[in-house]
Amino acid sequence: MKRRVLLIYTGGTIGMEKNYETGALVPFNFSNIFSKIPEMSLIECEVSVKAFETPIDSSDVGPEEWKEVAHYIEENYEFYDGFLILHGTDTMSYTASALSFMLKGLRKPVILTGSQLPIGDLRTDAKENLLTGLYYASLYENEEAVIQEVAIYFEYKLLRGNRTLKYSAEYFDAYQSPNYPTLGQSGVHLKVEKDFLYRSPADIPFTADMHISRQVLFWRIFPGMTLDYFTEIPKMKVLILQVFGSGTIFSSAKTERTLRKIRDNGTEIVVVTQCISGGISFGKYENSNIFKRIGAISGHDMTAESAITKAMHLLDNPNYSGTFAENFALNLRGEFSNMINR
Repeated sequence: MKRRVLLIYTGGTIGMEKNYETGALVPFNFSNIFSKIPEMSLIECEVSVKAFETPIDSSDVGPEEWKEVAHYIEENYEFYDGFLILHGTDTMSYTASALSFMLKGLRKPVILTGSQLPIGDLRTDAKENLLTGLYYASLYENEEAVIQEVAIYFEYKLLRGNRTLKYSAEYFDAYQSPNYPTLGQSGVHLKVEKDFLYRSPADIPFTADMHISRQVLFWRIFPGMTLDYFTEIPKMKVLILQVFGSGTIFSSAKTERTLRKIRDNGTEIVVVTQCISGGISFGKYENSNIFKRIGAISGHDMTAESAITKAMHLLDNPNYSGTFAENFALNLRGEFSNMINR
């Protein structure tokens, strides 16, 4: 039985080709993708294409585009066995994280991929990423999808979407999942690490929850900075602080007074680490106890991209009962490691 895959093209380098008169990269008509990659016809799946009316650079992708992609998946969920989203690389981890929270009860593969070089380039990585992305998006065993979550496939590796970050603007191997194992790897054989795959609870039906709030602010702490201007910023509903190591910040009384004032104004504070690997552990060092005292929320070992999009999805979302802090502490889609849940 041939599986049906919906290929959703949003924009990005993978859909570009060089204008040899000007030397500039320009989008090509994506309905011609089959002539660009004739090998697609050799894969044991039927591919349909849905392209954004105007392809956009991934730096312009945000909540409205996340909703558009989620809507495409929702309205076509019953008609396709899997979904492959072609996306620019710069914000792909944000989109993958956002979709992981928006798509509840997912039991089909949603794979994102892109490329560092355009599809017409002689040394392009686009063809391998697209073709193997299709394989993963159509991979079934015993009439059940092997991948049932939002994942990124890039340069031979399949990674959980809400655990990824882009760490290189130059190398083909552009993405890492520092706090979670690789879900699969493409070599001579298509490998899947089934023990690491996410499964939605059986009692949760598939739905697309489009709620996204923009009342979230992200700030990276650095040595010598002053927090005075925090109290001058118009009230934000969630402040995500990216702090040192396992959760430390400069420990002056003024720091605590400032952060407490923000909390007293009703702002939730989420704490994530600046380290690529590892996570937050309140109480490990004295300089992290300030966050316990003010009632901040641990971001565990989540990526910044995942923490930001999770906060945007949960904030003021009427589809969740309980407080923001209670819901943020839940491991909703495998976005943090339970072993670090303190």
